[in-house]
Amino acid sequence: MTSTATRTRTPERRLLHLLGPAFVAAVAYVDPGNVAANLTAGAQHGYLLLWVLVVASGMAVLVQHLSAALGVVTGRTVPEHLRDRLGARGRLAFFAQAQVVAIATDVAEVIGGAVALGLLFGLPLWLGGLVTGLVSTAVLALTSQDGARRFEAVIIAMLGVIAVGFLAGLVVAPPDPAEAAAGLLPRFDGTDTVLLAASMLGATVMPHAIYLHSALARDHHGGAVEPSRIPRVLRATRTDVVAALALAGVVNVAMLLLAATSLRGAAGTDTLEGAHAAVVSSLGPGVGLFFAIGLLASGLASTSVGSQAGAVIWGTLRHRVPPLLVRRVITLAPAIAVLVAGVDPTRALVLSQVVLSFGIPFVLVPLLRLTSSRAVMGEHASTPLVRALAVLAGVAVVVLNAVLVVLTVTG
Repeated sequence: MTSTATRTRTPERRLLHLLGPAFVAAVAYVDPGNVAANLTAGAQHGYLLLWVLVVASGMAVLVQHLSAALGVVTGRTVPEHLRDRLGARGRLAFFAQAQVVAIATDVAEVIGGAVALGLLFGLPLWLGGLVTGLVSTAVLALTSQDGARRFEAVIIAMLGVIAVGFLAGLVVAPPDPAEAAAGLLPRFDGTDTVLLAASMLGATVMPHAIYLHSALARDHHGGAVEPSRIPRVLRATRTDVVAALALAGVVNVAMLLLAATSLRGAAGTDTLEGAHAAVVSSLGPGVGLFFAIGLLASGLASTSVGSQAGAVIWGTLRHRVPPLLVRRVITLAPAIAVLVAGVDPTRALVLSQVVLSFGIPFVLVPLLRLTSSRAVMGEHASTPLVRALAVLAGVAVVVLNAVLVVLTVTG
């Protein structure tokens, strides 16, 4: 008969039991905003900016690992750490900007889902946005009854659908290997490509994904990990992050390759609807269907993940987290209002990314300081090399987002 101790240790020896949180966070890297940017880059400039996605994926791996490590080692999220380090006004100000980030996140994700439902079923945008919000809320409500692992399973399944949806086109029209390889050489071709690179690279590190991953990693392991288990869990966390972000990176690369191979020079590819029309025209309705389904899964999964991040953000305050329905109304109402008002969805999508850009330094800088502190992380604090790479990535992200904001505001 198997002893209790043996049963307790068995999951610890199974690597798959320790994986999952990073795949949920990875959804932030294949959201509708990424779809729009990658398709535009490929359609307008071919393989030129492929290298940007490779660099962005490396930065994402580093930042998300630090966020997960903070949750594993301390059993607390980024907002919870800041709650104890800020005064009352500081907590309120931090919470306010983070809540704006959550709202901007929902705007982008709901627009993506609304556009996809319009492509698939002809729903008007406002109704598609409402359906997207309701379905994502239902997913959250149902999975929350069974804990973090059920939510992870549902989101990972959606991530699989996203991957299939955007990889299907490459099966029909494979890219040119030599041209794709040339795209790995860092270079630009005019101001437009600099702006696109800034938006692709600078917006890679999404604020809500950083907030959320520290909570996902903690909850996956049932709170603060026992000191003796931390090295093993951190090794598994690195595997989890690399695997998840590699998948997200492959999907992003697939979007750019699809556009560079089949949509180059096509009109209207700077909008999601136009890109879908170009896919149908170039590759047929079957691939167009996969594209629309992938976009719908992207919208549904990313708005669910964004809502979970919104709950984590409430940890900044010394108050009880409001019920799910209240949180969803706070973040979903502005997104629906944008669609009801008839605002151009592509324009709203771009502006939402600009708002997210403002929020990045507020979470990235504290994360780097917390994970570098031995007082916080003990022996698991970042090594000098990791610290240097993290600072370099942080500076790059902040500077690029500042450039993106300035260029967007000045037209």
